[in-house]
Amino acid sequence: MLKYEKSGHVATITIDNPPVNVFTPSMHKQMFEILQEFTADRDVRCGVFTGAGERSFSAGDDIKSKRPDRSREEVVERHLTPSRAFDTEEYPGWEHEVMNMARFKPIVGAANGYCFGQGFIYFNLLSDIRYAASNAVFGMPEIAFGMGGAGAALSLGRMIPHTAAMELLLLGEKVDAEEAARMFLVNKVVAPEKLMETAQAAAERIASHPPLGVRVEMESYQRSFDMSRSDAMATAGHMYRLARSVQPTQPPLAEKGAAE
Repeated sequence: MLKYEKSGHVATITIDNPPVNVFTPSMHKQMFEILQEFTADRDVRCGVFTGAGERSFSAGDDIKSKRPDRSREEVVERHLTPSRAFDTEEYPGWEHEVMNMARFKPIVGAANGYCFGQGFIYFNLLSDIRYAASNAVFGMPEIAFGMGGAGAALSLGRMIPHTAAMELLLLGEKVDAEEAARMFLVNKVVAPEKLMETAQAAAERIASHPPLGVRVEMESYQRSFDMSRSDAMATAGHMYRLARSVQPTQPPLAEKGAAE
């Protein structure tokens, strides 16, 4: 299962399915529903995404989940139809809805232990600043079973250097936290007991900023990837001016509180 907890302006999403926090089809649906709530809640300004315990952030999808027998026609129809149109929870399923969901509210990732497969995809796709405990291990081992496509699903080459992306995707080998930092997969490696403290501090800092400014930064940044330089500049300028026209200059919550 997934836990969704709010404290002040920060919400924490925790993968909690021991022993190694694998994802089941129903958990992908729950993730989609949590992200919808997270995105719509105006009082929540930032998120933290982590795994319960120290053994694993998430070891990926539950390979023991039953896959129903389907004809070729049914497989194609299932692939092309949004998961929300089906009553059943199966693979492929709600993970596609999660990965296609627009998100302009920041999330801080906190990885502990194993971070493999779909867990690796979610960690990278659903977080913007990322911390790893020194015991974290990352990898995409699926290539050894002929399962490719994660690089495109993640646009991994936009996140890290091309050679690092190819090393992860084609060798299928595990990398430790320090190597993940060298690859720019994570921002910082910390002691396991400092992981959540570090992630929470970053989330609180983000949440202290005016939310409209954070939204403009997130959206203009994401949309600019597929634009020419001139279009990106125009979009940033328009969004900035729109936000400034309705939001007076004010100090962040942390500074305001200190001044008072």
